[in-house]
Parts: sequence; C-alpha cells; structure tokens
Amino acid sequence: MTVHRTKLLIVGAGPAGYTAAIYGARANLQPLLVTGLQPGGQLTITTEVENYPGFARAIQGPDLVEQMREQAEHVGTRILSDTIVSVDLSGRPFEAVGDSGDTYRADTLVAATGAQARWLGLPFELAFNGAGVSACATCDGFFYRGKEVVVVGGGNTAVEEALYLANLAAKVTVVHRRDRFRAEPILQYRLAAHPRIAVVWNHVVEEILGQDEPVKAVTGVRLRDVGSGDTRDLAADGVFVAIGHDPATALFRGQVEMEAGGYIRISPWSTRTSVPGFFGAGDCAESVYRQAVVAAGMGCMAALEAEKFLADHAADAAVRVEERSTRAMIGAYV
Repeated sequence: MTVHRTKLLIVGAGPAGYTAAIYGARANLQPLLVTGLQPGGQLTITTEVENYPGFARAIQGPDLVEQMREQAEHVGTRILSDTIVSVDLSGRPFEAVGDSGDTYRADTLVAATGAQARWLGLPFELAFNGAGVSACATCDGFFYRGKEVVVVGGGNTAVEEALYLANLAAKVTVVHRRDRFRAEPILQYRLAAHPRIAVVWNHVVEEILGQDEPVKAVTGVRLRDVGSGDTRDLAADGVFVAIGHDPATALFRGQVEMEAGGYIRISPWSTRTSVPGFFGAGDCAESVYRQAVVAAGMGCMAALEAEKFLADHAADAAVRVEERSTRAMIGAYV
C-alpha cells in the first residue's frame, strides 16, 4: 500500500477533472488525478461532439477525452487508475482511500466526479446509445433536424428537452407515465402551445425498436398503456430519456453542504464549498447546463481557487512564524 502526498488531489477524469489538472500543473501544484471507474465520464458514451470549441469538425467523445488526458499528462499531472472509496474532509490535509488500498493526502481537493443520467433499464437502451438514444438534447439534438423524436419523462427536464428539440425536429412526442406533468406551470404552458409537440399520457416505453443494418439506428419505440396494458408502436428517429440525473457525490455526503438532489453546494461564481480547501467542479456541483465546456470552465476555476487558497494559507503561516519570532526576540530583551 502506498501513501501519495500532493498539494492538489483531483477525483474524477472528465472535462472538469482534466481541466483542473491542466491549470493546477501549470501553477506548479503538481496535481494528482485519480480517474475513478469511468475515466472520461459521460463523454465516453457520446459519439460525435460538435459543440466543444476548437474542433471545426466533429470529434468523437472518447477521442476528446483522450486528448484532454494527454494534455494533462504533458503539463505534469500524475494520473492514477484507482477508485476513491472514502474521503475524510474533517481536517487538512484531506485524506482519501482508494480501492487499491492506497492512501491519498492532499492540501486541497477538487471533486470532479460528475453525474450519471438515469436510464429506463430497457434491454436495447444501451445498445442504441449514441445511435438514436440520448440523455442530452443540447448535446445531440442537432443530429435530429427535420426528424421525429420521442422524449420520455414528465418533470422540468423532460419538458425543457422537448421545447429545445422542437426548434430542430419535425415532431416531438413526449411520453409520460402519468396523466399530468410535474414540470413548472410556465413550462407546461409553453409545451402545450407548441405546434410540433404532442403528448402521450399514461404510457411507458416498453422497448426501443431499431435496426443494425445498413446503419445501426433507432426506428421507434413500443409503448404500453399503464391502465389497459395494451401496446402499440410509435415510429421515431431518436429517443431522449429525460428522467433526471444522479450526481456522483456519495463520497462526500454528510461532510459538505449539498443542494437538493445531492449536488455539492458551491458559492455563486465560484467552486468553493462549505469546507475550506475543498472545491466542486462539473456535473457533481452544477445541475442546470450539464455541458462539457461548462464543466471544463469550472475545472479551471477550481484549480485557480485552489492555487489562491494555498497561497493565502502559506502567507498566513509565514506571518504567524514572523510574529512568533518577534515575540521571542522581545522576550529575550525583557
């Protein structure tokens, strides 16, 4: 078992984590990044990324993550393939323990653990992920211009996704298992007034329909009436699952203030948390936009704030040493 000591520990290897590592390394903090179970986060299950700045042509999600990793290593980040299983934020240095048995001690810590979309749990859902099934309209809606799509869900997320997609798709059908939405009234009003949005009430998606040849693609969904049990097929080019996200923050629960839903609470226009020296970046602390570029920006903020935190504490420590030295000198002459 090894004990790793670092000024900056980053937990998570998505856009937030790698960007924090890049900025931390350039600030000479010698960051250590622990990848976790799914290095790259949700980008690893994303096919073409067209909205990340700097790439004139679409780049595959896994390729984008790999370039981030290479850049972080190039500027001096140590990257370890381990999964953090426990964290102690009760005092500094913070201490984390990996599944490997290794211990990590850090003066500052950035949580970049991300979030995961909730899925329906259907047999072909993951099989067609990236080939017609998505959990992010902002990410993938562009590919369904002029096509017909299905949105599954009944909360704010589902209605907002449907409204966004209605600006691109020829038709949007929202499938909800109940007879009314949970979304805010203003969102419901906008959805009801939109000519390209239809709603199928009291139904659930029982199966994703698709083809493997000549191109792997979704062709529709099989719906089941929750009352009668009757089924029917609905043609569609894409299915957007919008039943919420779960932030990966169980490690920190009970040790730091959190928002509803388990997101780490951060200060406005900052990544600072209720624990000094502990910062939250990306989808584990931000539930509104859920975009790679936003996560990367937060990773930058976290590293810069960690650098300032360490500098301020070093300055405070120097002042205390000088004060003690001064008092000792005065005592010697009294």
